[in-house]
Amino acid sequence: MTVDEFQAEMAEALKAYDRHIVCLEKTPEEARASLESLMLKAIKAYQNRAPGLRHGIALDRHLTIILSQTNGERPLCGIYFNLYSPYQKRPGNTAAPAGD
Repeated sequence: MTVDEFQAEMAEALKAYDRHIVCLEKTPEEARASLESLMLKAIKAYQNRAPGLRHGIALDRHLTIILSQTNGERPLCGIYFNLYSPYQKRPGNTAAPAGD
């Protein structure tokens, strides 16, 4: 199994990325490189999964790729864009207002 086998899914994801996603941290070219790298990691996770497990998953802050076992030869491929904001407040970083 290779990254090239999932080119159709990756092309659709990149098309959606170009049209709908605003990302301040990755250019479309960087998103493509990240997608290919994550796909390779998901394939390795899928091929090396423990007995009884059905998925191979790879993710970063922006993307999640899930390969799921089917009855056929080729796994299903899901590519998801994670909701993320560089402006999001981190838990524990808020100070309580000063009282009188």
